[in-house]
Amino acid sequence: MSERDEGMRLHRRTFLKTAGAAAGTAALGFPTVLRAQAPTIKIGVIHGVTGPLAEPGQACRLGAQMAAEAINAAGGIKSLGGAKLELLLGDTQSKPDVARTEAERLINAGAQILQGPFSSGDAAAMVPVVQQRRVPFLIDIAAADPITANVAKAVREGQQKVQYVYRNFPTGSMFGQLAVRYFNGIFSEAGVSPKRVVLMYANDLFGQTQARGFQAAHKAATPGWEIVDVIPWPEPPSDLSTEVSRAKAARPDIIAPITRPASAQLLLPELAKQRLEIMGVVGPGSPGLYEAGQIAVLKEHLEYVLTSVPWPNYKNPRTRAVAEEYKKRSGGKTFDTNSGYAYDGTLVVADALERAKSTDPDIVVDAIKKTHFAGNLMVSAGPVVFNEIGDNPNASTAMVQILGQKPVVVWPKEAAEQKAVFPRPKR
Repeated sequence: MSERDEGMRLHRRTFLKTAGAAAGTAALGFPTVLRAQAPTIKIGVIHGVTGPLAEPGQACRLGAQMAAEAINAAGGIKSLGGAKLELLLGDTQSKPDVARTEAERLINAGAQILQGPFSSGDAAAMVPVVQQRRVPFLIDIAAADPITANVAKAVREGQQKVQYVYRNFPTGSMFGQLAVRYFNGIFSEAGVSPKRVVLMYANDLFGQTQARGFQAAHKAATPGWEIVDVIPWPEPPSDLSTEVSRAKAARPDIIAPITRPASAQLLLPELAKQRLEIMGVVGPGSPGLYEAGQIAVLKEHLEYVLTSVPWPNYKNPRTRAVAEEYKKRSGGKTFDTNSGYAYDGTLVVADALERAKSTDPDIVVDAIKKTHFAGNLMVSAGPVVFNEIGDNPNASTAMVQILGQKPVVVWPKEAAEQKAVFPRPKR
């Protein structure tokens, strides 16, 4: 071997030795840096951001995103090394079969917890998936009682071992109880005495549940007003003139509608068109009436309309700060039922993870059961807790009225920004 060849051989040995040492340093150094970086926890956030309920669905998504960003900015889940929340986004299109498929898709993509959706039908479709796949599921909006009650019953009877489904939002029966109480309160404070109420409702899962809850609460409370007719319509409707004509024939003092956004856009103008001589429109719970899109479409038809809905507590400084940020991020929209409860839902998920100190589904569920979270932003009767059904008994609503083309809380008194207005107090 020549001197030149030997030199080249030594050079290669020196290079390989040096490269090996560098690689060893990298193996020890760079992974250490990576290990120091907090892992992520994947949360599947599923709402109907396209389709007939796109506006509330988009509000839910933005609320959840803002809450996750706030949690991450504050250090993430500290008990898990500062793990950040990573949201995997899904769209139900307000179709139950799509909701079920989206739940499967996000779980397959690594979602360790699911949150959402807006529609009760979508939520009901997701329940079998999360129960089978053992994925904790926090419902942040959908109100129909059977969603959680059926799972709780299956666990109680031994058909399933663990309940993975919990709900932060008021149930349909809670809506009914609160609505009757609020009707009585605002009527008394405003000095009006309606006697005849016509209940009208969208005949989907949500509307049916709400209507039954309202009637049951009315029967139990026996207030000074009577429900003189109950009128359903197929959702979504193409025309409501027949239903409004029937309502008019009942000579109501109050129309109490349970609408979806699309049906509200038909119902309220039709009430004006047929010139119903009523004191007002007071809803037991109608999603979407307070949204900027609805106000822009319905204009004067929505003025003075009241509805009992979950609502942010604007007397809380934290709520006002989040609302200001939401307004900027949403192009001027109001921080409302949907964005607010989705925001709170993500806070509740983070609180459970913090206490669980694990992402194991059964450990997370156990932490959810033991929730006692007082940092919520919505009007409520107390901290977020979960009962044996998996619902939050402290979830509540507020009576909101559209005044000056803006939603304003008028009841309960502790959350009210002003008194309710009945422009036509007498027939």
